[in-house]
Amino acid sequence: MSKYFQEEHNLFREGLRDFLKKEVVPHIEKWEKDGKIERFIWEKFGEMGYFGIAYPEEYGGLDLDLFYTVIFLEEMQRINSGGFAAAMWAHAYLAMQHLNAEGDERIKQEYLAPSIAGEKIGCLCITEPFAGSDVAGMRTTAVKDGDSYVINGSKTFITNGVYSDYLVVSAKTDPSKKGKGISIFLVDRDTPGVSANKLDKLGWRASDTGEIAFDDVRIPLENLMGQENQGFFYLMQHLALERLIMAVNAVARAEYALEYSLQYMSERTAFGKQINQFQALRHKAAHDASRVEMHKQFNYHITQQMIDKVYMVKEASMAKMLCTKMADEVIYNCLQSLGGYGYMEEYPMARLFRDSRLGPIGGGTSEILAEIVAKMVIDKKEYKPSFK
Repeated sequence: MSKYFQEEHNLFREGLRDFLKKEVVPHIEKWEKDGKIERFIWEKFGEMGYFGIAYPEEYGGLDLDLFYTVIFLEEMQRINSGGFAAAMWAHAYLAMQHLNAEGDERIKQEYLAPSIAGEKIGCLCITEPFAGSDVAGMRTTAVKDGDSYVINGSKTFITNGVYSDYLVVSAKTDPSKKGKGISIFLVDRDTPGVSANKLDKLGWRASDTGEIAFDDVRIPLENLMGQENQGFFYLMQHLALERLIMAVNAVARAEYALEYSLQYMSERTAFGKQINQFQALRHKAAHDASRVEMHKQFNYHITQQMIDKVYMVKEASMAKMLCTKMADEVIYNCLQSLGGYGYMEEYPMARLFRDSRLGPIGGGTSEILAEIVAKMVIDKKEYKPSFK
């Protein structure tokens, strides 16, 4: 029980942790090796309601508060597969967010409801080979042609980009307007002209990260989500949540790494005593534990403010920037505390170290976020929420 988590939250955490231990952990090594997550687990997540945590009951969701999402994210990091966790939350909180926010009733019935049930998997396609954090610089186009849009272009670094059933795609419908000429579309995977190439990554190896090409992909006009040329604003209004998600993930994996290293230090002996009695290791662990706790509490504060409908783009940007850096540094220290065993794949720290490195890159690099924060704190720029 705490200021943020009540008994219902704690029971949810216990049930999710038990579910992950029984249904997911036994398969993680296979999925890490294969680079593909088997479909049955998506359906089990759907059956348990985990994809519907934040979504309306009318489509099969649970419509729970944002702290349930925080629990979902935290527990997913404890199974030590950043790729598996990313595949799940990218489906539930990137692709599905747009279905719920911009999709019409048909799209919600035909795509959101099956996504909540784990019957369909989605991905969000924004980043391009020549346009990462510069969303307005994207080159993919969608040209209206009769009763269709014709999409041409490419996307890269797309989580669930190879094996998903549908793609939420950002493309320019009016290139002359730059960022103000972007629209959002729903594209079925089997639409002619859609192709994907799986990328080989340093970490997140269980997830399918893809480079996707669109070659004269023809989709019906009704697959436009929301209003034409309003896509940039739709993307921006979800950024605070995405950055909070990345921050929560970072703190959770750092906390897991610290717990593991402290347990190891209590069991490992050197020079006749447990290594957790050596001052150099004790003080480093004390600093790391303090950093984890401080960042965690900041994330919880942001979560509560978002529940209270406060626009937290500045704080979420700060959290993503600082938490991902902190996680890298804490996990580095934890790996070091294991000595040679930290470098071995049979111990969890090597994978944690690799998976964590994407934190300061994905979802907006730390350099981009630093400039965004600088504009707010130095130039007094105000970012306001975007609406339809």
